[in-house]
Amino acid sequence: MRSLPAFPSFPALFRVLLALFVAAVIAGCGTTSTYDETAGWSAGKLYSEAKDAQSEGSWEKAAKFLEKLEARFPYGRYAQQAQLELGYVYWKGNEPGSALAACDRFIKLHPSHPAVDYVYYLKGLINFNEDLGLTAYISSQDPTERDPKAARESFEAFKELVTRFPNSKYTPDATLRMNYLVNAMASLEVHVARYYAKRGAYIAAANRADAERIVGILD
Repeated sequence: MRSLPAFPSFPALFRVLLALFVAAVIAGCGTTSTYDETAGWSAGKLYSEAKDAQSEGSWEKAAKFLEKLEARFPYGRYAQQAQLELGYVYWKGNEPGSALAACDRFIKLHPSHPAVDYVYYLKGLINFNEDLGLTAYISSQDPTERDPKAARESFEAFKELVTRFPNSKYTPDATLRMNYLVNAMASLEVHVARYYAKRGAYIAAANRADAERIVGILD
């Protein structure tokens, strides 16, 4: 006759069930909540940690501290400073899109801030570096497919800086970069014109090589 399986005694069964319950609770806590070391930190503490992270080159960490600072303490000098520094931190963390958005937001919120000239400069610099290879991209890419949007936006930001803040410490460098961009864009137009000419598209080539068009590209 087939024997039935033996069941554990009640005390043993209770211990097994209790262990399973505790394990389930612990697992559930691990999936529903995350420990936040910054809970209870002051605005000053968050800003200090963000600066330390920047000094260490930990840009993602710095961004998180600045984001938490602005979210928890939306008013006051620390929040404003966080907004000012986020553009640079995002940029250094290889997030140019977020960096540009942070710059635009700061300009919109604080158009008269003493450091708004720096934000225009930073905005120009971000786009400038996005298209730094404008005159060297060459070869493998069809030049007619090149979108010089970053170069134009860089020029516009520098132009705004130079026009509005002629005495800013950032203006001399912005002016040099504007000159570079004008030459780079003109070189691009000439390169595209040659591309069309080699393929017999002479009207298109003439249009791209038009002097007034080249001069007015970044006007």
